[in-house]
Amino acid sequence: MDYMTTRAPSSVSAPAPDHSSELARLAGLLADRTRAAFCLALLDGRAWTAGELAAYARVAPSSASEHLTRLTEGGLLVQRRQGRHRYVQLASPRVAELLEVLTAHLEPPAAPPRGLRAVNASAALARGRTCYDHLAGRLGVALTDAMTERGLLDQDGGFALTGTGRTWFADALGTDAAALRAGRRPTARGCLDWTERRQHLAGVAGARLCAELLERAWVRRVGSGRAVRLTTTGAGALRDLLGLEAEALL
Repeated sequence: MDYMTTRAPSSVSAPAPDHSSELARLAGLLADRTRAAFCLALLDGRAWTAGELAAYARVAPSSASEHLTRLTEGGLLVQRRQGRHRYVQLASPRVAELLEVLTAHLEPPAAPPRGLRAVNASAALARGRTCYDHLAGRLGVALTDAMTERGLLDQDGGFALTGTGRTWFADALGTDAAALRAGRRPTARGCLDWTERRQHLAGVAGARLCAELLERAWVRRVGSGRAVRLTTTGAGALRDLLGLEAEALL
């Protein structure tokens, strides 16, 4: 009599962790328009007071306080007190990356901005802005392209700073190799630009580049928001350093 035998599987895959509850909680934090507006405002990388955010989102201070408490308890924001004021910021670069990636997946607004002020503000953000602590918009993408063409960035084998790129940071910006390593944060990372729909440089290298350009006044902030503009001095310097043709970005 023949007996059929079955072979036990050599290994059994463990079930994937169930993060559904955590994902639903995170989605719930951003599902409110006021909380979403607060998070997007904080993408400028600076600390805001509750009153400033309330005025920005046009909500009552008491309502702003409730929303900020939820965002802080949910791990998206951190708060610090200085004197009588309570300041809030995004909790980490990872939160900023999450917000920028989500925004990049949105369709463009069905209706264009109306009014001269709104049109100008939209154009300024598209031309150049900060994405938390690095540069985005046409300026950020143009810098990333120029660095790639010069062999400072490798976008083919993953988004990475090359050896030549590390030397360039040291020689051109005075940033040594140790400063390009900061804990678990990657040295270089591609961030999908929500206006250009292309990659711009993020990570430690992107943050150092943005900080240096602002410090040297090669880039200046426009008003109190995220928009930045390339200065005439900056255009000349980046032409010399990267061959960047920046006339359209001024």
